[in-house]
Amino acid sequence: MAELITVARPYAEAVYSLATEQHATQQWSESLSWLAAMVKNPDLEAVITNPKHTAQELEALMLDVLGARGNEDVKRFLAALIENSRLTLLPQIAEQFEVFKAQAEGVVDAVVETAFAMNDAQKAELTDTLSKKYGKSVRIDVRDNPDLIGGVRVLVGDDVIDASVRGKLQAMAVSLKN
Repeated sequence: MAELITVARPYAEAVYSLATEQHATQQWSESLSWLAAMVKNPDLEAVITNPKHTAQELEALMLDVLGARGNEDVKRFLAALIENSRLTLLPQIAEQFEVFKAQAEGVVDAVVETAFAMNDAQKAELTDTLSKKYGKSVRIDVRDNPDLIGGVRVLVGDDVIDASVRGKLQAMAVSLKN
């Protein structure tokens, strides 16, 4: 997965730069989200990855499905991805674009894995704590993960804050081996 993100990042950077110049980050965000969803569709994915289809056929199909959701720049971007056999990278490109957009807006996304469901007060407290730690507004995505046994694991970009029982048990096992 990291390799796909590495290949997708330059495309996302280029699109984000263009979107910023055009003052159209929200429009690009919506177009990329739609395109990424299209590529993830199993029926369309089967067509995209089938080598018997030409670039022109893929472009016609994608533009037909995209319809009026994309402007001329989006259509040119789509054509460039098809020409370079990078169409399957659209989900990663869209994801990286959203990361750049959030950074520019001073927002950090955090994935919070919990052993047990969190109530609204706990979510608000954690959001406030993370906002203070990172000095930015934080959006959290809470996911249940009973494998943690107890506690939470927070992923913010490359940072991992593991306050789970499983994480503490693994750390203790490692320290006992040494």
